[in-house]
Amino acid sequence: MAATPFGQSLNLVGVLSESKRIISAHSRHFLALSVFFLLPLAFSLIIFPTLQTTLSHQSKPYHVNSLLRGAAAGSFPSILFPLLYLLFVVVLSLSAVSTITYSTFHGFYGRPVRLAAALKSMINSFLPLLLTAFASQIVELLVCSAFGLFLGLVAKGLELLGFHNVLDSKYFIIFCVVVLVALVLVLVHLQVNWALAPVVAVVESKWGFEPLRRSSYLVKGMRRVSFYLLLLFGVLIGFSVWINSTPSSGSFEDVWKCLNFVLQTVAGSSFLTLFMLYNVAANTVLYMYCKALNGELAWEIAEEFAREYVSLPFDDAKVPHVVFVAQA
Repeated sequence: MAATPFGQSLNLVGVLSESKRIISAHSRHFLALSVFFLLPLAFSLIIFPTLQTTLSHQSKPYHVNSLLRGAAAGSFPSILFPLLYLLFVVVLSLSAVSTITYSTFHGFYGRPVRLAAALKSMINSFLPLLLTAFASQIVELLVCSAFGLFLGLVAKGLELLGFHNVLDSKYFIIFCVVVLVALVLVLVHLQVNWALAPVVAVVESKWGFEPLRRSSYLVKGMRRVSFYLLLLFGVLIGFSVWINSTPSSGSFEDVWKCLNFVLQTVAGSSFLTLFMLYNVAANTVLYMYCKALNGELAWEIAEEFAREYVSLPFDDAKVPHVVFVAQA
């Protein structure tokens, strides 16, 4: 790890700069991980609307009572493809987060980053990541249900008070918009506090609700940077998916139309892969900076260098690195 004072880099620019430094120092390693996990994920996100449109044109939607009959007849059930795609996305996403987080964490310390070790880390990190993601989804579902229940109770209460056609009232619609905005703000607040949860699950081997609590503790004092990262990569990734995943209607008999589709898909997948790579790496660097701000990183660095110098007792002439943390 470079002996750079953190006090000058505890911001968005510092996180992105450190992420770029780590990725550039191990460019072939991160390129391999991106090709294995992120590139197929990015390609699938872009191509999925076109595939779904093509399949929907080839077959009519199945009813519940005809699902088994359609499967027995050799037809592809319309519900099966989205489920398989969801499984594909979950597996690739968690694998990418596991390996890239592991590599960025060790790259931050200046340790050797090996592809075999990164792939092996998935064995220990996949299940904690999955359980942590499941726990976060439960909390978000409960929050959304609470807001929905609140709106339902308000509407029912107004009807009991004698107000008719409450749902068609413009005032109630405005009230619903206000509640929806409040819900979005609450969800964003949760995402800002939980930004480090995947890193905690990988690095500290915690799972479930514990990484969410740990992330909320660590991110104190750095919530603004966490929000900026969430906003930056949310916009970049969301815009890339939106602008490149427009469902293609019609045939590709026109050569130029087909070539344009291929070029757009390739370019969009490349940029989306890059954005997702930096997103995972930046969250890992933010985790390290938050630990530094909470006074946890200095002790780990001391242990890191202590192990190096204890293993080399004959090298007494060397002066240990001096690493200090200045709180912003």
